[in-house]
Amino acid sequence: MWLWDTCSKRVGGASRRLPAGATVLALLLGAAGAGALRAKVFLTVEEALALAFPGCAVEPHTVYLTEAQLGRARELASVEIPGAMVRPYVARCDGRVAGAAYFDSHRVRTQPETLMIVVGADGTLQRVEILAFREPEDYIPRDTWYAQFEGERLDRDLTLKRGIRGVTGATLTARATTDAVRRVLALHRVIGEGASE
Repeated sequence: MWLWDTCSKRVGGASRRLPAGATVLALLLGAAGAGALRAKVFLTVEEALALAFPGCAVEPHTVYLTEAQLGRARELASVEIPGAMVRPYVARCDGRVAGAAYFDSHRVRTQPETLMIVVGADGTLQRVEILAFREPEDYIPRDTWYAQFEGERLDRDLTLKRGIRGVTGATLTARATTDAVRRVLALHRVIGEGASE
């Protein structure tokens, strides 16, 4: 499953069809279920990466976690991590690592959502973008809700009703997003620990 609005919300755009260049996104959504291809697509993978890392070179990597690393990531995240393959998109700006983007496809209630979650070079969360969302759009929180994740690190307060405020009418989306952020930050940390060994 590994591969981030309307009006005043995150992507502020009108409904868009799945563009020809969105093959990667279609594959990601396919991992979340066959009905995912009917999801409302806000951004392609390429568009999301360009928003996160303008003018930078972005290269996908595939990391296979060991059983020990997967166990460590699950312990840190305190949420489900479905598999040992992780696919960070590492960005380099002016020759230096600027951060990494991860694409997380998961179910919100009964339908899939795909998020891009960006972790900066310092290990803090930089951005959360919705790429596709199949639930009713009324269940998408406002931009300000997503902004509360910016600058956060993985700790015990990065949970709903603790350091992350909930959203009336979008509780399941808020929970799914918070879980995805915890999952990505845990995986990013474990990958970094493995690289430094």
